[in-house]
Amino acid sequence: MSRSVRWTAATAAALLVAGCSSGTSDSGDGKASGNATSSATTSSRASPGLPASLTSQKLDWGRCEGTSDSPTPGSDWQCATLRVPLDYAKPDGETIGLALIRAKATGGSRIGSLLFNFGGPGQSGVSVMPSYAGTVSALRERYDLVSWDPRGVGASEGVRCRSDKEIQAAESVDPSPDNAAEEKAYFQDSADFGKGCEKSAGKLLSHVSTTDSARDMDLMRQVLGDTKTHYFGISYGTELGGVYAHLFPKNVGRLILDAVVDPSADVVGHAKNQARGFQRALDDYLKSTGQDPDQGSQKIAALLQRIDAEPLPTSSGRKLTQGLAVTGVFVPLYSKHSWPALTSALDAAEQGDGSDLLALSDGYNDRDASGHYGTTTHAQRVISCLDDKQRPTAAQARKLLPEFRKISPVFGEFMGWDTAGWCHDWPVAGQYDTPEVGAPGAAPVLVVGNTGDPATPYEGTRKMVDELGRGVGVMLTWKGEGHGAYGSGSDCVDSTVNAYLLDGTVPRDGKVCS
Repeated sequence: MSRSVRWTAATAAALLVAGCSSGTSDSGDGKASGNATSSATTSSRASPGLPASLTSQKLDWGRCEGTSDSPTPGSDWQCATLRVPLDYAKPDGETIGLALIRAKATGGSRIGSLLFNFGGPGQSGVSVMPSYAGTVSALRERYDLVSWDPRGVGASEGVRCRSDKEIQAAESVDPSPDNAAEEKAYFQDSADFGKGCEKSAGKLLSHVSTTDSARDMDLMRQVLGDTKTHYFGISYGTELGGVYAHLFPKNVGRLILDAVVDPSADVVGHAKNQARGFQRALDDYLKSTGQDPDQGSQKIAALLQRIDAEPLPTSSGRKLTQGLAVTGVFVPLYSKHSWPALTSALDAAEQGDGSDLLALSDGYNDRDASGHYGTTTHAQRVISCLDDKQRPTAAQARKLLPEFRKISPVFGEFMGWDTAGWCHDWPVAGQYDTPEVGAPGAAPVLVVGNTGDPATPYEGTRKMVDELGRGVGVMLTWKGEGHGAYGSGSDCVDSTVNAYLLDGTVPRDGKVCS
């Protein structure tokens, strides 16, 4: 089970499903209370110390090539490689290549480029952007839609820490150890994963941080010819956007942060936030099926305990372990559209068939029908473990377990152990306890929170607004379900975001869409 926030490709696809349009209400007056800075205004500074060979490089846009993990996109899409410093402390030194993808603006009044990060960390923007383009088609009229694989991800020096065979073998490791032997195996597995990452990535392992990616974004801005950075960050992408705004406040154009990571939470705080968020979403799901949330949660927890004692058979011949089962439970909570799939999977598991829960888990873990695993979870771990300075011990995690179980009888145990296991014995030190996102002097940043978000709980939205600083963060709330708000069925949210990005119309801070 993954601790870190992740915007999965499956989740992005779920948002493209045409659902019934929800009713919306606007607590504000619908009029502009300010204007976001356009790309045509104040000239911006360059990243300090970067050589002209990087800032003046010309991108060779051409036909995009498909991979085993991503099909070839349509003819509207072009791909290129951006050279960036491996180490920004040595800007004249070794460089690495970042894979970029774009679709040019279709209208005549182009604003500039709109950069997208779909979360993770570790999600490939090159593979997700074409499938997400339909959701943001209105934005393409005035923006080039641009995304990229951040360093260490996919086609940008992507890190693979384990073979397919090793990944499948590790699925038998209990993520909530019940005795000394299981605890030893759990932490040994974590240490082995880190060693595999170090062997694969080498010196790159120390240069895949969120700060590195934020600096990449500003170089990208210059090479794309934009005076300001216009950006749409989802989930972890909100943390990246906040760090960018802190480092380059004068270069901030129109920034959207949707499904907001709490910038004030450390490793333990983040795990507690997610335990609360997923339990809250599970409670809402259970209510929708007519069940009492407490009784329904206890029933699911009891099922997971039985699977821990005896993994379930599946139609594929593989066994559904407890770790795979809990992943299968939380994945459908990312989108209300997936709640019926959770009902079917739980019913089947109660009857002794783990096939449906295993399929949900495999989707999250990037496993295809042939047994090949993608590398999203690998990149997710190398980035977050370089970011996170805090390293809880096994003893500290054990002490936290009662509190985590109280927060969530279904997810708490796993989240509690994960605080210590995720980056156990990691080969490189982390960089910060919490990211710095204060951006005094930046243009208004629109921060969008969903009250029913499981992976990035709503409370983090106000924390981000507060930390961005007075006059910078502008909060928009959607009373909805699922991970993220834009494109999820609220005309109120979509029109507010579109007005901000297309016209520079900043809504009143605190506007609510229901």
